[in-house]
Amino acid sequence: MERHNQVAGIMYRNICAKYRLEVPKSKWDTLTREQDPEILKLLHLRQELSTNLKGTSHCFLTEIHGLGLGGADSHPSRFTLGCKPPQCTNAGILPSLEDLLFYTVAEGQEKIPAHKFLTALKTTGLLTGDPRLKECMETLKQTLRNTPDGVTLDRHLFKKCVQSNIILLTQAFRKKFIIPDFPSFTSRIDELYENGKKLTGGQVADYIPQLAKFNPDLWAVSMCTVDGQRYTAGDSKVPFCLQSCVKPLKYAVAVHDYGTEYVHSFIGKEPSGLRFNKLFLDEDDKPHNPMVNAGAIVCTSLIKVRAVTLFPSVMNFLKQMAGNEYVGFSNATFQSERESGDRNFAIGYYLKEKKCFPEGTDMTSVLDLYFQLCAIEVTTESASVMAATLANGGICPITGERVLSPEAVRNTLSLMHSCGMYDFSGQFAFHVGLPAKSGVAGGILLVVPNVMGIMCWSPPLDKLGNSVRGIQFCTDLVEHFNFHNYDNLRHFAKKHDPRKEAGDQRQCFGPMDYESLQRELALKAPLWTKVSPTESHQDSSTTVVYRMDNVSK
Repeated sequence: MERHNQVAGIMYRNICAKYRLEVPKSKWDTLTREQDPEILKLLHLRQELSTNLKGTSHCFLTEIHGLGLGGADSHPSRFTLGCKPPQCTNAGILPSLEDLLFYTVAEGQEKIPAHKFLTALKTTGLLTGDPRLKECMETLKQTLRNTPDGVTLDRHLFKKCVQSNIILLTQAFRKKFIIPDFPSFTSRIDELYENGKKLTGGQVADYIPQLAKFNPDLWAVSMCTVDGQRYTAGDSKVPFCLQSCVKPLKYAVAVHDYGTEYVHSFIGKEPSGLRFNKLFLDEDDKPHNPMVNAGAIVCTSLIKVRAVTLFPSVMNFLKQMAGNEYVGFSNATFQSERESGDRNFAIGYYLKEKKCFPEGTDMTSVLDLYFQLCAIEVTTESASVMAATLANGGICPITGERVLSPEAVRNTLSLMHSCGMYDFSGQFAFHVGLPAKSGVAGGILLVVPNVMGIMCWSPPLDKLGNSVRGIQFCTDLVEHFNFHNYDNLRHFAKKHDPRKEAGDQRQCFGPMDYESLQRELALKAPLWTKVSPTESHQDSSTTVVYRMDNVSK
């Protein structure tokens, strides 16, 4: 008895110091007073372990065995996990997140092929090229080079590969991303894409000669959610120019740098009700909004004074919004647009006459920059990340970097919603109810706030200058999913909400909620069940205790 108390005391001090636990001595004495320290394998004090989750549970158990307290009369059947980790067969302590992830992918096997993990990862919506997974993927490649078969990973090697990104991976496999059932969602998007592909109407813009060269059959859709889930279909890697889709982005730059009040001392906020390239100002002799050519030219003049090397700095900014994915420049389109830009030069001189520019502005250099920004190239994949940065409040989902201020994002989305679709803006706001911006190259930049960013691209345009296929896709999207701004009103006919799983609202569980974590990761044999203080011989307290039981199916 005396020896037992001495060992228990040493164990208490060593483990609390090593793992920074805050277990009151009285509670520790309660756990060990039965003269059977094996009881420690039955109990997991969630609060006390919460400060050092990763790797603690197995080290904790090893520490107990190392002190010689592992009795031979324990009951393995009560503690065995479904996949029997090699060193934790008798463990009553919950496994680490890395272990849980391994068990999920392995499905009872002792080793898993790397491609099985990558395939499972893809179903969550994450790409292997995601910047957040860079360390994980590099470690995986390096580890596979050193394995005998170059294909499979055991539990220890798997843990080594995923430990640097375990939080992100756990959230993915727990279906805690904004679109929990990503395969079902993308399956429906595939159908919408195919519906759009069947359309044949519209004309490719020809007033800019370079744009007229595009194949009218090109059609692509890409999406990026606020959690970095990615989807793409069609010609998503073909570069095209942003054209007017750059207008909300440079407006966001201006507001980010100078603030709302300064920017709108030069530009209005109202829809014009006129063609986007009209020589017309509001009653205060200001362009109506930044989404028409006159407003976009004035907006360009505001950011023109920002730096001598402005164009590279704006390109850098857009690259940050795109998570460092493809952002290029089409010099041929720039030259073509400048040579055929008489209407924009006329607007520029009209603005100069009405003193719409900041004092000292060189109007011709502003127009050069305006044409350059319109000729910036993207793919639907990179542009969808830009849209997702707006949907995510200015933080790029795949890098975690804040690119825009919340003020700039809010104002940009507001103007996209009211003025972003040329003379179709009112109709689009009515039927689709989402912020969007179209361009004459055939792109539509669509934002579902707090959910995702989308880029549709198809060169044939309708008579108002919007992509025929793009408009159809956006309309179909909102007809099926409840993404319209007012779809969630009370007593409203409910559409499908991809943010819910199996008809239930997503619940956000804390990272230490093992009971939910284990159930969601589909570990079929065991469940962690709550044990009352009387069952575990504890003193009365509100601490939640867990015990591993085999649950019959």
